[in-house]
Amino acid sequence: MEHVPTFSLPSVSLVLGGARSGKSTHAERLVAGTLFGAAPRPAVYIATAQAGDVEMATRIMAHRARRGANWTTVEEPLRLGEAVVAAGAHRQPVLVDCLTLWLSNLMHAGEDVDEATDELLRALDGLGAPVVFVSNEVGLGIVPDTPLGRAFRDSQGRLNMRMADYADRVILMAAGLPLILKDRPASR
Repeated sequence: MEHVPTFSLPSVSLVLGGARSGKSTHAERLVAGTLFGAAPRPAVYIATAQAGDVEMATRIMAHRARRGANWTTVEEPLRLGEAVVAAGAHRQPVLVDCLTLWLSNLMHAGEDVDEATDELLRALDGLGAPVVFVSNEVGLGIVPDTPLGRAFRDSQGRLNMRMADYADRVILMAAGLPLILKDRPASR
């Protein structure tokens, strides 16, 4: 019998990367347990995207098709802390994809981003299931030319820093390759 290595999930992981860097696919494989060829395990997918146009609806359908039947999908564009607590009650690994769209949704709705982030971090304390967050690294590109674009980029950077500080594992994706930036034993 062939030995298949296991890759256990810490309490909280963060997978960062630019557009089309492979972050969602890598995070899905982490959560499903298929990174090293094992059979997929049941998992919960919390989607923050909203299909506001045909292109986004197509992206959402492609993500669903790629994940397959072992995933339970929960759509929650704003109340992420509540959704994470509800999903964690099932004791299955949870994937949140993505913090960038969640931030955009919060800003568009006029919500307090810091307060929402505090609520999300409080929800993670003592959660009974591992959670993997996906987020875009937006600070490596050109400076946005509008005040709203700069405010979004700055808010995304602050959100990523807070999540990375809280997370036990942080992975940066580049060209489909993972680079582990932080990996500490779970302290919670």
